[in-house]
Amino acid sequence: MSLFRLSYLLLVISPAAALAKAPTVADLSRLSLNQAQNLQQQGKLSSQELTDYYLARITQLDDQGPTLHAVTDINSDALTQAKQLDAERRAGNIRGPLHGMPVLLKANIATADQLPTTAGALVLRDFKTSVDAALVAQLRKAGAVILGKTNLSEWANFRGEGSASGWSALGGQTKNPYVLSQSPCGSSSGSGAAVAADLTLLAVGTETDGSITCPAAINNIVGIKPTHGAVSGHGIIPIASSQDTAGPMTRNVADAAALLQVIATPQAQQKYGDLNAAITQQPVKQVVLIRHYDKDYPAVGKMLDELKKQLTALGVTVKERQTWQLADSVYQDELTVLVYEYKRDLNQWLQDFKAPATARDIKSIIAFNQQQGKTALAFFGQQYLEQAAAIDLEKQKAAYQQARQRSQQMAAALLDEDLVNGTLVIVPATGPAWAIDHVKGDQYNFGSASAAAISGYPSLTLPAGFDGHLPLGVSLIGKPWQEADMIGLAHALERQRGPAAAPTYQTNL
Repeated sequence: MSLFRLSYLLLVISPAAALAKAPTVADLSRLSLNQAQNLQQQGKLSSQELTDYYLARITQLDDQGPTLHAVTDINSDALTQAKQLDAERRAGNIRGPLHGMPVLLKANIATADQLPTTAGALVLRDFKTSVDAALVAQLRKAGAVILGKTNLSEWANFRGEGSASGWSALGGQTKNPYVLSQSPCGSSSGSGAAVAADLTLLAVGTETDGSITCPAAINNIVGIKPTHGAVSGHGIIPIASSQDTAGPMTRNVADAAALLQVIATPQAQQKYGDLNAAITQQPVKQVVLIRHYDKDYPAVGKMLDELKKQLTALGVTVKERQTWQLADSVYQDELTVLVYEYKRDLNQWLQDFKAPATARDIKSIIAFNQQQGKTALAFFGQQYLEQAAAIDLEKQKAAYQQARQRSQQMAAALLDEDLVNGTLVIVPATGPAWAIDHVKGDQYNFGSASAAAISGYPSLTLPAGFDGHLPLGVSLIGKPWQEADMIGLAHALERQRGPAAAPTYQTNL
């Protein structure tokens, strides 16, 4: 946005005039999809003006000010796309509910444009693909404006041990917009922070285990990790196809439902039905509330006490469970699965998408990083890449398959114990954000994403409270394809709670 245009929006247009002309910057703050749709339908807001607003926000908060480092790349064609979509609207051609709406994509999602697809890795700097990921093609068809790409934990946090969530060699360290010294969690850290800081209307993240759930909770936004297979993984730089999935990250439940409706595969859309209508329904009559973490985290216990009152007010029966955890062997089996599939799936992606010679396979990436030294590897290593490179896919296939079967069965068994007759499980997503530490790496407290991640069951994370200045969230978990029920209950809880509090950009605790 030009300085003249920004000054005009900030200083010249009065609130009264905004109703007859273009909305002011203040009017667009933390806009919902429904509000944006209404303004566009009334001729009070164009896609170009909305795109301009977010570009200005990125300059003010990501490049300057608190320097969030949430956005790695801006689409040079974003305003051109917005203008074209405005012209289509004037001609009466509305592609759908996302027509003219800006979306940020995690930097491991391929786009056939000038935006690089890098996973945050130095070896893929400026790498551009000639094919859109399947979900990106669906977004374009639905009329979304691809605003840019977001930072992430490098290689989706599967490069090496001792990493700090939200850091990549290309994007630097993403900050938590609530308290800048604290972790934004990862790997979809940039998508989470960007949505929270109002740098975009909508964002897409990806998850293998906790990478949507954790940053959604810690950044006080809504995230949906869909049923595995509901969103096509084609074009997404993988860790492991048996657990990888993309999902919406938004400021409210209705927006997440609308975005999921668009990026879901045609087959998933048939199973879901109308997710946009699901927000008006609340068929869930019983939940199991997990109190496993109350003793160690008093703020979590207080959050769940309040949540129980809200659920009861909605007529939902609340059963409580005091202990809830997976056996250590499940995590060991999960790592076996992830490392095996990493070699198989990442090497295939690099070949299919014609990565540069320095990244033609995992061994090449390791060699490049070693040659570049600290520039590529910075404060932690590449043990996961090395472990994957050492895998013999044929000799270790049987052990991998057994590990996959065991982990999936045990994760599903933990959930199935409670997911009966339409019941949902509600569990704290994680504890309060820990300090960013580039010496020791992440100092995690707890996370509850693994059962749904390994089993492939859906999970919806919702803001639910604070520990001081740090957001806390809960995850609603259901059976496969139960997203509509989860969305209905989450929306009802959201209405009781009211809008999520905006970031404060505190320097430290």
